[in-house]
Amino acid sequence: MVLQALAFYVFAAVAVAAGIMVVTARNPVHSVLFLILAFFNAAGLFVLMGAEFLAMILIIVYVGAVAVLFLFVVMMLDIDFVELRQGFVKYLPVGGLIGIVLLVELFVVVGGWVSLPATKSAIAEPVREGVSNTAALGRLLYTKYVYLFQAAGLILFVAMIGAIVLTLRHREGVKRQKIAQQLKRTRAESVQLVKVKPGEGV
Repeated sequence: MVLQALAFYVFAAVAVAAGIMVVTARNPVHSVLFLILAFFNAAGLFVLMGAEFLAMILIIVYVGAVAVLFLFVVMMLDIDFVELRQGFVKYLPVGGLIGIVLLVELFVVVGGWVSLPATKSAIAEPVREGVSNTAALGRLLYTKYVYLFQAAGLILFVAMIGAIVLTLRHREGVKRQKIAQQLKRTRAESVQLVKVKPGEGV
């Protein structure tokens, strides 16, 4: 029990410190690296809570894909970060107000959970004995929330198509594959017989 409490405080402290460094770091590459560190510590907290599936998803999806993608984008794009930081003071009051609202919401949720033990009965699905975390999550997603799960997937699919359409650029002078013309071509259009004389190239 003491070891679990010690691990919780270590993971939580490092996660909070890494989150603060994500916001305050001057170098965006360092911010992404601190973000990866925060993800790893959050995964450790999930493991302590018995949610090993969520911990693996957090590492595989967010660290392995999203955070690394952010890192490559930041390193490859020539972004003028001095110009971006000029509007920091301008939007500071709005950002501070949003941060205060989120902090109040967190206090309300955590305070209600601690001070009112009856709120634990409001869990959507009680945890069954002898069922792993992955199996319980799969049963819940594909039975009670199957329509919402499919709707979320459809929204993400539409968002992906929209991002591709918005970023697709047609440049002049670039050869593109036209499958319909390739399928309609005849043998005379695609094959050409050339008689090469001895000692000469094509």
